[in-house]
Amino acid sequence: MERSPFPLSFSVSEAEGLWRIVAGAAQASELVDLLVDVAGDAVAVVSLETNSYLDEDWHPLQPGLIAAELGVPCTVHPLGSWAAGTNGLGEEFLVLDRDRLPRLLDGTWSPYELTLIDMPADATSERLDELALAIGTTGVDEPVLSRLGDSRVWFSGHDDCYVLLETRDPGLPAAVLARLLTLLAGSVLAERAVEPFARVPEPGLWLPEQLMTTAPHWIGALGNVTEDLITIWLAALPDRWRLGVPFPQQADLTATLDVRHGTWQITSAE
Repeated sequence: MERSPFPLSFSVSEAEGLWRIVAGAAQASELVDLLVDVAGDAVAVVSLETNSYLDEDWHPLQPGLIAAELGVPCTVHPLGSWAAGTNGLGEEFLVLDRDRLPRLLDGTWSPYELTLIDMPADATSERLDELALAIGTTGVDEPVLSRLGDSRVWFSGHDDCYVLLETRDPGLPAAVLARLLTLLAGSVLAERAVEPFARVPEPGLWLPEQLMTTAPHWIGALGNVTEDLITIWLAALPDRWRLGVPFPQQADLTATLDVRHGTWQITSAE
């Protein structure tokens, strides 16, 4: 898109105790700790597509083989060919302890399609089949978690960039928006760094909570950047951002990271 940095985008809605987030740009590995914090005891990776692991015929490896390559203990639950081509499902599930998820999504490889959901650790094979049926028959605009009362978070990542997320945890939307701001600011520091740099400080949750109170749909882009300050322009949108929608002519707010002091502030755009 005209060689411009990919924008930060964030939309949130809430209905009957379920929060639905549509966001970008973030890789699964960049959000995995947030997912683990709110997940139940186990996680099922229900769909996985990647070009990072291919066999000698250039066919993608099955998820179970990828987990084995990475040394991640898990259980493989086969679904069979009926699941092939079903939106949000693969031919096999990976079921693993939630604390092992960061080891699977360690940032060394890239899943261009990834869907996962948390579940009780004692889920039976029959329960996994029911889970697959529920996911495979859920409509595009229907919340997945509304049909799965024992799950707290559902994540779907596309093109290693787009994020669709559902949760029962009211704190997760603000945590995701704070992470998106941090990633965008960190992209500037990564381009400048000639050697490894320290972790980019995240804004306090007060900042994303203020944004969500102001409007549910946001787009962000890098603004003025100096040696000490990184500014992100933020504009409220009437609906969630879609690819090709340009940044408005005028920002509504600016979020600024003070690199030297590691602090964030938000102000009205001039």
